[in-house]
Amino acid sequence: MTKSNILIQLDPDLHASVFDALVALDSTHLQLLQYQGVAIKQVERLVHGAMFTRGPKDLRHTAVFIGGTDVQQGEALLEATLSCFFGPLRVSVMLDANGANTTAAAAVLSAAKHIELSQSRALILAGTGSVGQRVGRLLASQGAVVKLASRTAERAVAAAQVISDSVDGSSVTGVMVSESRHLSRLLDDCDVVVAAGASGIQLLPQDIWQSNDSLKVLVDLNAVAPTGIEGIDVLDTARVVEGKVTYGAIGVGGLKMKIHKAAVSRLFESNDQIFNVDEIYTIGESLMD
Repeated sequence: MTKSNILIQLDPDLHASVFDALVALDSTHLQLLQYQGVAIKQVERLVHGAMFTRGPKDLRHTAVFIGGTDVQQGEALLEATLSCFFGPLRVSVMLDANGANTTAAAAVLSAAKHIELSQSRALILAGTGSVGQRVGRLLASQGAVVKLASRTAERAVAAAQVISDSVDGSSVTGVMVSESRHLSRLLDDCDVVVAAGASGIQLLPQDIWQSNDSLKVLVDLNAVAPTGIEGIDVLDTARVVEGKVTYGAIGVGGLKMKIHKAAVSRLFESNDQIFNVDEIYTIGESLMD
């Protein structure tokens, strides 16, 4: 008898994400088990329950999805989950806390439609946040020269160093942005800018980016007014403004959803997969063919 696919959703928040649950159920035919308020000390019991109830040949029909709103907590849950495995006794795992991995992958792949990333220079606004750091990592891994911007120089430099240490041969610099004049200077040699800030915070005025001659692609990941990049609509999907290609949060969101659903479906192809940001980006690339 064919075993049912079962996805175990581990969420550190008080209430497990409804968004993650619905996307999973729309992705493939599966049964969903949701666990909320999950702490590190509870992971072993939950994961061992997933591992020991099926034989090795059937473990590909069980997978773990780690979500929640706190990416650092999600990373900690991922590490705890992986530490539970031994030998062939393991299940596939996907991390997409706060949607950071799928959103970053969709943002970078959207930009890649219009420029050669390996020849590009990028500025990531709010680059020290969970999505910003992942956008920076993915761009760096594709050979782009990356400036990771923050209002605090120390945070920017520290986040840039993390990416540099994890991506061989990368060129990532932490930069501080506290005034509009800083933006004009930092954008002078950039092909692409991505705004990955918190909801309702404008990071880039329209007059600055429209007067810039080097910019080719702008991606704004904020869906709540005011948008992060003034003059970009949340629905923009490759809309051309002043010779520049623009993407809004919902414009990127369509690709993000495709990536998310495809990743969940592929969890059940084998029992030894780990989908973090790089693997999720690779899945996204396969959808662009």
